[in-house]
Amino acid sequence: MGKRHSMRSSTGLVEIIGLTEKFKFNPKEGIDNPVMVITDDADSVSTPSPRLCVLKREEGESYGFHLRVEKGRQGHIIRNVVLGGVASRSGLQDGDRLLEVNNSYVDDVPHPEVARKIKLSGHQLCLLVLNGEEYERALSRGQDLRALTRAQKGEGCKPPRFCHITRDPVSGLGINFTPVEGEKGRFSVNLVAGGAAEKAGVRKGDRLVWMDGATVSDLTHSALSRMMKKCGSSITILVTDSESEQNYIRQRIPILPTIAVPHNLPYRARKLHLVSGSEGYGFLLRLEKAPSGRNFHVLREMHSGSPAERAGMKDGDLLLEVNGESVESLKHEEIVDRVRLSGQQVSLTTITLQGLEFYTKLGLSPLLFCEDDADERVTESSTPAAAAEPSPQEETDATCKPRLCSLGKGPLGFGFNLGCVPHTPGTFISQVAFGGAGQSAGLRVGDVVMEVNGQNVEEKYLEDVIMLVKDGGHFLSLQVMDKADYNKLKKTDTLTRDNTDSEEDENYEISCL
Repeated sequence: MGKRHSMRSSTGLVEIIGLTEKFKFNPKEGIDNPVMVITDDADSVSTPSPRLCVLKREEGESYGFHLRVEKGRQGHIIRNVVLGGVASRSGLQDGDRLLEVNNSYVDDVPHPEVARKIKLSGHQLCLLVLNGEEYERALSRGQDLRALTRAQKGEGCKPPRFCHITRDPVSGLGINFTPVEGEKGRFSVNLVAGGAAEKAGVRKGDRLVWMDGATVSDLTHSALSRMMKKCGSSITILVTDSESEQNYIRQRIPILPTIAVPHNLPYRARKLHLVSGSEGYGFLLRLEKAPSGRNFHVLREMHSGSPAERAGMKDGDLLLEVNGESVESLKHEEIVDRVRLSGQQVSLTTITLQGLEFYTKLGLSPLLFCEDDADERVTESSTPAAAAEPSPQEETDATCKPRLCSLGKGPLGFGFNLGCVPHTPGTFISQVAFGGAGQSAGLRVGDVVMEVNGQNVEEKYLEDVIMLVKDGGHFLSLQVMDKADYNKLKKTDTLTRDNTDSEEDENYEISCL
């Protein structure tokens, strides 16, 4: 299917797979064969040759590269590859353009979303990249890079299935495994017709790849049987059909949960989209300590009829993200600020405590199979929220609302300039081009810039903010506020901070939102 190139590194031999198709001459078609092109310029017909790089890192180890978007250049660019690091050993090179992350095409995906996909990969990452010069040539010729990656993988690589099987009281799990003859560490699936496994999405003849966090290629049949006996009332497995398995193996593509389609999972994170009512979102956010000793940000007391209740928020759910930003490393007050400064609407990603424990035991991110509630529910902003005692901060928010402005780069660039007070952190909009993207998005001269692509910049200097804008590539999200309202908000925030419904106990904080 492809060419293999070997290169030496400080750690030994590294295999890089070039996914280039071979052409076989058909004498019946002769020179009319449409694949054959006669030209004096050999370079003009060269086919771009993407490389598949598989990165494996240990706990606490980084992948050893940066992903950037740069002014005047297209695509997601690999930079700062650490010599001898994980990325370097996998074959990644400075200037490569990223086409796929874990079998998912990302060349046309916004930079923050691509970075998020990489972060969710855990300890193993599969990247399809193209040399920078080849990428530029392909674009100049109008070549379809998505079609190129699809054609080179062929039609035989169906996504694996990530299936959760719950034991039936009568027929049990309805599944067993047989070693594939002559192939160590490979197992074929046998099913009970109509049993629990079949109902969970497993198919007859599937190949087992992974079970309850363990890759089965490292297991003997007896070890696998022992795992089955100890699994209790359920197992979670990764399976694929035999043809796809052969294609994945041939192309050296690892079969991972990160590229799988979920089936019958008992828990999934949910992304909720809330539109603020006249009295806020109508829920409490509390910092609580679980019996395990870990602290979690917990959603509580959804007011009847509130935006939170209408969005499907459940009492006791754990908060994972605010507007796509992980809250794992944030303090309680930092999360509250992000929700309040989000303006009229906010996106919250949640999961149950049992769901978090489920994914933790499997060694996977709870965000891996997140459901977007926007696909199933329409949230109305006109319905009044249930009555509640508004805090002074909430009363201020009614008039001092940040605005979220989304921009796409146009003929005038983003169509605005940034300014600052010399030697002082903080930036503002100093100029807005007439008819440009900035004006269309609602930017106004004098607006204070609070966030760039979801990252707070209120205490950052102008040059740092400009770098964040550049890193966003052709897409930009700015949270801004009128200068007078911003000053009023900050003054009120200082005066009312001690009046927030919270307790100073290190294990318990609560805020009404």
